[in-house]
Amino acid sequence: MDPLVLAAATAVVTAMTTEGWQQARTAVAALWRRVHPERALAIEAELEETRAEAVVAHQSGDRQAEQELVGDWQRKLRRLLAADPLLGDELRRILDQELAPLLPAPEQSRIRDITMTATAYGHGQVFQAGRDQHIHEK
Repeated sequence: MDPLVLAAATAVVTAMTTEGWQQARTAVAALWRRVHPERALAIEAELEETRAEAVVAHQSGDRQAEQELVGDWQRKLRRLLAADPLLGDELRRILDQELAPLLPAPEQSRIRDITMTATAYGHGQVFQAGRDQHIHEK
């Protein structure tokens, strides 16, 4: 599972329940306009439909329904990135600069937490980084 896609989908669904919803909607729709301009209106309609479901789930405390909505948007975002892998940088920018600031503080930290697991065998080495990584060998 791509952590960026998971974080973005979570941020989209969470932003649906905030005052900044229109800003989030505009940012997400812009991604589709770049890759599939013919689908932008349909995506905007899907965002509105999902928003109605997200608001009900949020108000009733239905975490399972919220997670199902996140799963739906993960699939959509994953397909979008598959159509244009270079869109990953733009998705990261939208997540960091447009979606995350709309979220309550606990939700901001939830989408930014990264868990990485790696195993090296034999003489293998593992290098992991949540952001930039600089390696200086002696």
